[in-house]
Amino acid sequence: MQFSRLRLNGFKSFVDPTDLIIADGLTGVVGPNGCGKSNLLEALRWVMGENRPTAMRGGGMEDVIFAGTASRPARNFAEVALTVDNSDRLAPAGFNDADQLDIIRRITRDVGSAYKAAGKDVRARDVQMLFADASTGAHSPALVRQGQIAELINAKPKARRRILEEAAGISGLYQRRHEAELKLKGAETNLARVDDVLEALAQQLASLARQARQAARYREIGEGLRLAEGVLLYRRWKEADDARLAAEAQLTERTKEAGSAETAALAAAKARTAADAVLPKLREEEAIAAAVLQRLLVQRDTLDGQDTQAQETIARLTGRIQQLIDDRDREAGLNKDAVETIERLEWETRELAKAQEGQGDRMADAEEAARTAAAALQTREADLSARTEDVARLAARHQSAHRLRDDVAQTLAKSIAARDDAEATLTSSAEAERGAKAAFDTAERVAATASASAETAERHLSAAEEARSEAQLLESDARVARSEAEGEANTLRAEVSALARLVDREASDQGMVLDQVRVEPGFEQALGAALADDLRAPEIAGDAGTGWSQQRASGEQGLPQGARPLSEVVRVPAVLERRMAEIGLVDAVDGTRLQAGLAPGQRLVSVEGDLWRWDGFRVAAGDSSSAAALRLQQINRLKGLEAQLAQADAEAAKTAEAHDALVNALKARVAADGEARQARRAADVALTDANRTLSRLEAEARIAAGRKESLTLAVERHAEEAEAAAAQMAEAETAVEALEDLTEARSEIETLKSLVDQARSDMLAKRSLQDETRREGVGLSSGTQMSFNERLRR
Repeated sequence: MQFSRLRLNGFKSFVDPTDLIIADGLTGVVGPNGCGKSNLLEALRWVMGENRPTAMRGGGMEDVIFAGTASRPARNFAEVALTVDNSDRLAPAGFNDADQLDIIRRITRDVGSAYKAAGKDVRARDVQMLFADASTGAHSPALVRQGQIAELINAKPKARRRILEEAAGISGLYQRRHEAELKLKGAETNLARVDDVLEALAQQLASLARQARQAARYREIGEGLRLAEGVLLYRRWKEADDARLAAEAQLTERTKEAGSAETAALAAAKARTAADAVLPKLREEEAIAAAVLQRLLVQRDTLDGQDTQAQETIARLTGRIQQLIDDRDREAGLNKDAVETIERLEWETRELAKAQEGQGDRMADAEEAARTAAAALQTREADLSARTEDVARLAARHQSAHRLRDDVAQTLAKSIAARDDAEATLTSSAEAERGAKAAFDTAERVAATASASAETAERHLSAAEEARSEAQLLESDARVARSEAEGEANTLRAEVSALARLVDREASDQGMVLDQVRVEPGFEQALGAALADDLRAPEIAGDAGTGWSQQRASGEQGLPQGARPLSEVVRVPAVLERRMAEIGLVDAVDGTRLQAGLAPGQRLVSVEGDLWRWDGFRVAAGDSSSAAALRLQQINRLKGLEAQLAQADAEAAKTAEAHDALVNALKARVAADGEARQARRAADVALTDANRTLSRLEAEARIAAGRKESLTLAVERHAEEAEAAAAQMAEAETAVEALEDLTEARSEIETLKSLVDQARSDMLAKRSLQDETRREGVGLSSGTQMSFNERLRR
């Protein structure tokens, strides 16, 4: 096999279509590592049917598709085409039509591989066999990959045999033998399976034969069951029809009861309307009570505010009293301390006088000067203490007066603000009252209009209810008549159907002369007694078998006197005319008397089914039943029922048409009644809403009036409180202005403090002089003098 060209498109590194021309002789491909030399050999193996991804140096077969680079996108398919020179016509028969043979393999992502050879789609097995017949292929030793030379050198003899077989050109035969062996094994498996299937089919055939016998038995039993079921279904239908009639009668009663209930509901609606008429008066009383309650609540809030103010005033005055008591106690404590100091000093003075007895006049003068200075100091301190108390009282009065003035100012501001708020609220309340009165007048007009609409809707509803009740009664009567007519028609239809099935079931495939016989009603037993089961035989010609054949009359024998031919009431086919001419119809009481006059072959029958034959044989009525008579009765009964059914269907259609007309009329009346009810409900809703709105607006108007009255009282009260607060404010200002100047009094206190300091300095100087004099005296210890000076300083 001579390869001439290898074309690659999207295969591994060959992203662009690339042709490798394989010329005659030795062709080599030279290039650096990684330029794609091995890819050419892999492409050749791949197009020849290689299906192992590892042989393509990949994890999956789709790895042979160009995966893309940083500058070029990936491809979605890869294709390799191998052109083979077939000028010697050595290819297999299916591929030996042209000088060149193109084998193409194409793989698409998520789809798989597809092969083409000579422009036709082929299987992978066909391509592999094509190259195997040419002693080559994807696994041929002639295709030497990297490292395969070492494998061939180290290979075992069995592996080397493949090279020799390929060189001898018999590798394709081994491949075909292998496939033939696989097919033979598959055929053997299929034959074993066929034997199993045949055995299973034999078992199924035996089972089906048994089931066929059971089915035949089932059909025989089923015919009897169908007959019994037909009778049972007819009885059930009859019972169901009776139940339906009873249910329709009950429905009529319930409809009447529903009408009574609707009348009661109408009466209840009227009672509700009357109750709604009484409701506005009650709501008016409720609104008045709400207004009175609002006024009382406002008064209660006012009294609570006044009580809170009084409690605050009491607490404030109590605090002032407690402060004055504390000031008084403090001044009393100061006076007490001063008295104790004076007494202690006088005592020390006396002690010193005792200790200094015998001292000279100089000591007496010093003591007199010290006493004079101490007295002056005491006088100054008494004046300072008295004036300090007066200034403290003046400061307390100033603080109380200013606090009272501030409190009165706050009360005045609150009263003025409350008066202004009340006046503004009074203005808006007056506007709300006027709006509520206007809305109330509008609601009164709307309520009057709604009441008139409700009365009109009530009249229309009463008329519609009367029309609907009348239509319901007519429709109920028509429905009962229709039900009766349809029930009668259905009964006849069921009976006709049952008789028709019985007649059809007893019919013969070969035909019976009985099917051609027509007998007047009432004479079936007579004909059945005369011919019996002979009527079930068919009409034949010549020697065709059992049955009736046409015979010429041999002459009339004549019936006995008093008997009339049965053929007068029976119509028979021509083959029975000769037989019917020999049958007479008589009364049951005359049969025995006329039997003796019968000619050979003649017979007499009665309407009841008695039989007298010419040979003396007699059959009494009731001793023998004739299926032919029963079938004739069924046929006559079927004809009569069919006529009755046609009449019943016509009557049912007539009643149905009348009932449908009444149903349509009832639907129209019901629709009108529904519209009237809807209009009545809408009118009731509108009237209720109008009354509710009227009551609400009336209550709002009364509440607005009460709020206006309460706000008027509040404005007056706040104005009075503002006037009283203004008067108190004037009194507080007068009281503040009447007080002495606290700054001047405090300056006077500072002056007195300076005088007290001077007197104390003078007293200390005199005391120092006294001390010096005392030190000059005898028996005066320095410790006594120091104690005296320390006490004096304290």
